[in-house]
Amino acid sequence: MIANDNDPFGGVIYSYTRKQAINDGVLVDLSNYDVSKQHWKLPIACTDTLWQTIEAVMRQDDSQDISGILHDISTMAKLQIRGADTSDVVLFDVKLGKEIHKLKLHMGPGDTSDPVLTLMFSDED
Repeated sequence: MIANDNDPFGGVIYSYTRKQAINDGVLVDLSNYDVSKQHWKLPIACTDTLWQTIEAVMRQDDSQDISGILHDISTMAKLQIRGADTSDVVLFDVKLGKEIHKLKLHMGPGDTSDPVLTLMFSDED
């Protein structure tokens, strides 16, 4: 590695991109769902852990589908955003199936530094 005199910490040793996380299944891209396009102008993904919970809810209850679940999550997130300060993270509750879950929506830079959204459980990073 070539030393960079302008960077006191040196160069990047390794970075794990959002695209890699989606390809690896760590994140699930939700941007292509119509309901996501209706609610969000930014790319949105969720953690695999949250996705597994969403899939379990759909298996347990035939009346639950991905559009309805994503609509509920998006609506609750937007309600919390409206009442939030300028933070890049909002916490909110949403009912998935028969249980109420505390979720987190994070807005941060994606692979190209453009803003992206990531949904996860409140205890995930």
